Amino acid sequence: MIVLQANRVKKSYDGIEVLRGASLTVRAGDKIGLVGRNGAGKSTLMRILTGQEQPDEGEVFVRSGAEVGYVAQFIGRDDDTSVYDFVAEAKRPIQALERELRDLEARMSDPQLYEDEARFAEIALLYEERTRRFEALGGYQWETDVRRVLAGLNFSREMYSIPIATLSGGQRTRLALARLLAGRPDVLLLDEPTNYLDMETLAWLEDFLIHSDMSLVVISHDRYFLDRVTRLTVSLEDGETRAYPGPYHVYLEMRAAEREEMWRRYEAQQDEIARMEAFIARNIARASTHRRAQSRRRMLERMERVERPAADDPALWMRFGVRRTSGEDVLEVRDLAIGYGGQALARNIRFRVQRGMRLAILGPNGAGKTTLLRTLVGEIRPLAGWFRFGQGVELGYYAQEDGGLPERERVIDVVWNAYPDLDHTSVRKLLAQFLFRGEDVMKPVGALSGGEQSRLRLCLLMQSGANVLVMDEPTNHLDIPSKEALEAALADYDGTVIFVSHDRYFIDQLATHIAVLRPDGVEWYIGNYTDYIEKVMENERLKRIEGADDAEAESAHAPRAASDARPERRRIRSSEARKLEAEIAQWEEAAHRMEAEMERIAREQSEAAIAQEVDRLRDLDAQYKRLEAEYQRALEAWESKSLELEALRKALEDWGGG
Repeated sequence: MIVLQANRVKKSYDGIEVLRGASLTVRAGDKIGLVGRNGAGKSTLMRILTGQEQPDEGEVFVRSGAEVGYVAQFIGRDDDTSVYDFVAEAKRPIQALERELRDLEARMSDPQLYEDEARFAEIALLYEERTRRFEALGGYQWETDVRRVLAGLNFSREMYSIPIATLSGGQRTRLALARLLAGRPDVLLLDEPTNYLDMETLAWLEDFLIHSDMSLVVISHDRYFLDRVTRLTVSLEDGETRAYPGPYHVYLEMRAAEREEMWRRYEAQQDEIARMEAFIARNIARASTHRRAQSRRRMLERMERVERPAADDPALWMRFGVRRTSGEDVLEVRDLAIGYGGQALARNIRFRVQRGMRLAILGPNGAGKTTLLRTLVGEIRPLAGWFRFGQGVELGYYAQEDGGLPERERVIDVVWNAYPDLDHTSVRKLLAQFLFRGEDVMKPVGALSGGEQSRLRLCLLMQSGANVLVMDEPTNHLDIPSKEALEAALADYDGTVIFVSHDRYFIDQLATHIAVLRPDGVEWYIGNYTDYIEKVMENERLKRIEGADDAEAESAHAPRAASDARPERRRIRSSEARKLEAEIAQWEEAAHRMEAEMERIAREQSEAAIAQEVDRLRDLDAQYKRLEAEYQRALEAWESKSLELEALRKALEDWGGG
């Protein structure tokens, strides 16, 4: 069922055409990622979908009765409304129904009403109808929904009464998102929803969206988020849209294959044209072959030309080299305490870094990740403990927000002053690699955007030749092509990288080791972000199983009278838990098969067949969601059984102690 649709939308600003015929179809339950380079018109299309702007041409349809939610519509509020009440406003229809039900109940409790049977029947029927609506809207749990969303987006109970006027910009953005999610519109339109969210909150948001039945259209530079949440990707290029049946990584593969095929067809036709033109030139003047040459000329004139594929936007290009190789042991950290003004953010930090490692330092906001990096590069003194860099180490440091760039200097002068041995041509070529071309090199640093400043700082870092790079949020302000260029450059780098990042896709592509910073030290993991998450989930699963097994074992050793009290019930609970574990394993296997089938269709189908496979993929996606729901049910039931076993263990202990 289609809930939202845009057909051949066009939009221009000051004579510049941004959208040239963009179309988008959103069906119930769709999870769509809207991708494209910066300035492609994604946010413009989003504003048109919400009705904030009108298209110059084309139409937008919203299914009758469908609600479209857009986070930006709530950001402007600045009053004394509390955090809780602001989010609860999303539940006004349910609250109104609840008040109406209480009013009807009061009227039905009036003894005089029973004297008028017709009137009583009318009110009772109305009460029944309103109750059904109330239940259908989740009326009995609306307060739980509000608290769940607030907790998921990192608003503690202590913050419920805070006026929204006192919140920071990042907190307001999160609160606007909380209100939108609590309202559960039919279609969610989200523009960069992952800004201001830490990894834990991001994971919660992803799970919420994955398991929600709301349709979703999302713009995001977070490729990991897109891969987890979306099932359909719409690319916006040159003002036009194209749909790809799959998440972001499938879109990348399909787009690369498309471009390769377009170039193959174009080059093959160019070869054929060249052969025909050569034949015509050789034979047009000869009487014996004149007719054949004329025939070839007519064929050439009638030929439908394959358009030359448009060149990709200029790409960032970088290569990190080292002046000399460091020793095998790069860094040793022992019993380190970090913080400010004598207040420690983390203590007992211990780890070792060897040459070639790419170490990602993770942890919640405020854990001290940036403080740790600043301590390692000598900007902050440690509170306790020590660290030591190895022989031959040359550090290059990329700060998260570097105020060291001289705002009044021109871009070209910044690089030239840092590396005076370079000649003018070399500086120009170097800056061109980082997309500073023509008059861009003459801009003052203070006039650069965040992305441009990030590229300039990467340019300076690349030229340093350092063999150990310490980088704090290097992908901030970079668009997706620039992030991918940085990933490729660091993957080929012969040195060592120690970095902090919230970009999980970047971590996944780059990290060889993970260090999770805690107040009492670090937890060490080998592998990338996916390996880390799998290990954490496996550890949690083992803890739950061990907890259940311990409960059963302890109950088995309880006093005889207690174990005889309900032996049959204990055996049932144990077998049910094992049955649920088997169900979970079956779900995981089925989900793996279904994901493989969806990716196979996305990768193997020809361009002509892709459109026919979209419905098949939608069916698979619907089946996948049903399987996920069954999985969640089984997992919750399993956890419930584990809790029952734990409760039984405690009850037996109490009984034995009494």
